[in-house]
Amino acid sequence: MLFDGIHIPLTVPFTRDGEMYLRKLEYNVGRYSLGPAAGLVALTSECEGAALSDEEIGEALQVIGASAAPEKVLVAAIAKDSVRGALAIARQAEAAGFDAVLVDAPPQWARLNNEKDVLLFFRAVADASPLPVLLGSEMDALGFPISVEMIGVLARHPNVYGMYDDELTVERYQAIARTTREVKREVAVTTVFAPVTGRMLRRGQPEGGLVSAEALVGGAAVAAEAKVLKTRTKTVGFQVMSAGSARGLVELLAAGVPGAMPALSACAPQGCYEAFAAFKDGDPALAAEKGERLLEADAAILGLGISAVKYGCDWNGFYGGSPRLPRLPLNAEGRAVVERVLAGMRN
Repeated sequence: MLFDGIHIPLTVPFTRDGEMYLRKLEYNVGRYSLGPAAGLVALTSECEGAALSDEEIGEALQVIGASAAPEKVLVAAIAKDSVRGALAIARQAEAAGFDAVLVDAPPQWARLNNEKDVLLFFRAVADASPLPVLLGSEMDALGFPISVEMIGVLARHPNVYGMYDDELTVERYQAIARTTREVKREVAVTTVFAPVTGRMLRRGQPEGGLVSAEALVGGAAVAAEAKVLKTRTKTVGFQVMSAGSARGLVELLAAGVPGAMPALSACAPQGCYEAFAAFKDGDPALAAEKGERLLEADAAILGLGISAVKYGCDWNGFYGGSPRLPRLPLNAEGRAVVERVLAGMRN
């Protein structure tokens, strides 16, 4: 599986009384699917995935899998204290049509600092997961920062394809690249080197999701030929995606990072993508300018938390709604800040 481009961490919509609002989740996924983001990441802890019950997790995964465009890479985040619990979600994600799982080390292990147990946890999940595994490394006080040495060991597991790394720096990325330089695998891509998802393969969807006029009028044989998905292979290494902040996005791309999952992209996906697209188009000056425009909004959104992300979604054409208690909605001052920093990034 190829992981690159901008990935969006999906928020979980709730009604005012705290019930999960599946129709609004379906709406958001449908709108994101119309945009240029390469992937959607469900159930991250930063976007209230940890606030869901096991039953709600299964329902959310089913809605996302059914609502997302086939060409969007779907990743299900897992935050469980046990291997058994993590694998239960991995199987639900596979049944819902997801392409990979993002596995975080249990948060309390950051205090224990027992790398042996963390390695065992990741290996056991990767051994039995029906989907490729991406590692989650968090640098804050509640997360577990995976050391470069641990990454070098885990990257050699045949079912560990990459990672999302909060607070990724150019220096850390270069160290990870050095320690995983021997890791190579072949992945399926389209003829324009875009990811090929499992849903694309199952549906036999033609590139771009369009059927030609000739296929519509040319009879069954032509229509059948039009449904054949043309693929090729690409050699990739251990795939490291930046996560959390949009700060330093262009510098990381220049260092070789294939993409990012900034929290800001949930409420300003177009603005985040424009910085990525300018870099990919070979315009470093424009990429730097677009990246600079993200900094104030990125800092404000991260500082105010999930309530700001959700209000930004409401303000920018998606459905955010209120967070689930004990988190509270933004006050008037916080809403004014979000409106100001997102003013130049309307979708």
